[in-house]
Amino acid sequence: MDNPVFERIKQDIGDNDVVLYMKGTPVFPQCGFSAAVVQVLTHLGVKFRGINVLEDPGLRQGVKDFSNWPTIPQLYVKGEFVGGCDIIREMFETGELQEMLSTHGVNVQPAG
Repeated sequence: MDNPVFERIKQDIGDNDVVLYMKGTPVFPQCGFSAAVVQVLTHLGVKFRGINVLEDPGLRQGVKDFSNWPTIPQLYVKGEFVGGCDIIREMFETGELQEMLSTHGVNVQPAG
């Protein structure tokens, strides 16, 4: 069955190495969890596309259905679902996120 929202998500995650479905924008996150993931990615110097699910209720629900994950934000790297805020934060703290990004050919340039 063709789902236009799923098609859009597939295109978004296919066209961009790193995609963050979030509430708000990278410049103006509208929830603490989205802000935390933006902060981690920014700290790592990762170029990413932030997509505001608040602008489209269909996308907001569709991205949850697509990943089978109940919450926003959701991070995709090279088309692969990585996780939400807690998972990203934990992976960042252990160094696993940096390693996974590098393995997938995503440039990581930690601020510092």
